[in-house]
Amino acid sequence: MKKVKIGLLVMCSVFMSLGSFAQSNVLDGVYIKEHTPERKVIPYTHLREADVMWARRIWRLMDLREKINLPFYYPTSKIANRRSLIQVIMDGILVDGTITAYDDEEFKTVLPKADLMAKLNKVDTVMVDDPDSPGNLIQKVVANEFNPASVKKMRIKEDWFFDKQRSVMDVRIVGICPIQDVYEADGTTYKGANPLFWIYFPEARFVFVNAEVFNRFNDSERRTYEDVFWKRMFGSYIYKESNVYEDRRIEAYRQGMDALLEAERAKDDMFNYEHDFWEY
Repeated sequence: MKKVKIGLLVMCSVFMSLGSFAQSNVLDGVYIKEHTPERKVIPYTHLREADVMWARRIWRLMDLREKINLPFYYPTSKIANRRSLIQVIMDGILVDGTITAYDDEEFKTVLPKADLMAKLNKVDTVMVDDPDSPGNLIQKVVANEFNPASVKKMRIKEDWFFDKQRSVMDVRIVGICPIQDVYEADGTTYKGANPLFWIYFPEARFVFVNAEVFNRFNDSERRTYEDVFWKRMFGSYIYKESNVYEDRRIEAYRQGMDALLEAERAKDDMFNYEHDFWEY
């Protein structure tokens, strides 16, 4: 009898171990993805100051709700090995510590994690009905935790330049700033946009290179955020260019359609400048 019990226990333990082995080796797909996790950052081409014949600093606004930018916005919550751009950035700052958050676009003031959390997770006070005294209003503290889906825009700071050594017009992104939509305590009344922080793009590249982005044409060719930024696969418009004033944006002197035309004028000037190098 004892031998039978011992045998049953051994068989149960074997089946349990086989079951746990099967669960730990379940593959959600037909092959193991090895390309993206092992990707390395392609270093920039060496650039000397003496080779820069012309340069212009540009600030762009990228609306993540545009069709071409949807891969940056979705998924709003993590699924499988896909994350939205803001989720990749936040994990790099708060979890892995591989990305540094700055409080200014010159990257001079580092934003500590505690200050960043206080900025993201705010506490509001709202007036609600008193359950003990109907008709009277009392204050209620409401904690608003950060929702990645509330980040619907990104500011991009980049430098355009002509490299006479290679005879090319080139561009390099310098920084990215997530913009959060802010609402009243009711959650529906729009208050405005809140710039959260700046990240230094050359540092974030080492995180973006291993973060997948959805490819609507082919699931077997998943690109990374490094790829889509490198190949300029996003839509945006210019809202500021380097100027003699302290911080003058296009909206300060152009409104409505005139502001969009001014942004197009700034873009055309850069391409016309490159064209003139070869025409004359």
